[in-house]
Amino acid sequence: MSSHTLEATDLTVGYDGDPVIDGLDLALPGSGITMIVGGNGCGKSTLLRTLARLLKPRRGSVLLDGSAIAHLPTKEVARIVGLLPQAPVAPDGISVADLVDRGRTPHRGWLGGRDHRDDEVVADALRVTGMAEFAERSIDELSGGQRQRAWVAMALAQEPDILLLDEPTTYLDLAHQVELLQLLVRLSRERGTQVVVVMHELNLATRYADHLVAMRDGRIVAEGAPGDVVTVELLREVFDLEAVVIPDPVAGTPMIVPVDVHRG
Repeated sequence: MSSHTLEATDLTVGYDGDPVIDGLDLALPGSGITMIVGGNGCGKSTLLRTLARLLKPRRGSVLLDGSAIAHLPTKEVARIVGLLPQAPVAPDGISVADLVDRGRTPHRGWLGGRDHRDDEVVADALRVTGMAEFAERSIDELSGGQRQRAWVAMALAQEPDILLLDEPTTYLDLAHQVELLQLLVRLSRERGTQVVVVMHELNLATRYADHLVAMRDGRIVAEGAPGDVVTVELLREVFDLEAVVIPDPVAGTPMIVPVDVHRG
């Protein structure tokens, strides 16, 4: 169970014009893996970026341990909440080890000195993600799956209690998607990291989520255990999708099978 809490209250967020999120309330469960799902433009990435303090709400607030996150020191927030955004960009030629070492920034003083603890944490992050053998390789030389694991290692080196990931499986083939999600499960169960993931792949979301949040038009339609949330009616309401829901033959979690209405 996480020792920190993160929640949104009466959250309204937008860019230009109408808000993307309007009056949303969400309290993360404090443990396990939370998957946020919904159609394109529903506000799920906006919600994640606001939870990470990258976007300023028009109304309402994000609370970290009961205090408005906007008023907390940046380094204090960064020691607790880590974010892996969509399509992160690394400096040209940077090595995996140097990238991961950047995750230690919130734990260093103004002079940025490196100590033995930093070395231990970076080495552990590389080991856990299976990237130790690539430590001296340039990020540019890695496959898509390896690059994503390197970014996760950097986030782990930050030692966050709450890790937010925005569509981390995008551009990965199915084998690497499963590999990454299994890694997140291990982090959650073995280290107690609270993991929050924005996902497009519904069947992977339902298989790996402990808590599922379904969004449409900037609001939360339903949330809870996948087995309680995923229904035929919800798929119509959230995704405009005609489908049947059956038990996953391996995991027993809800598996969504779209219905080809043109075939009858």
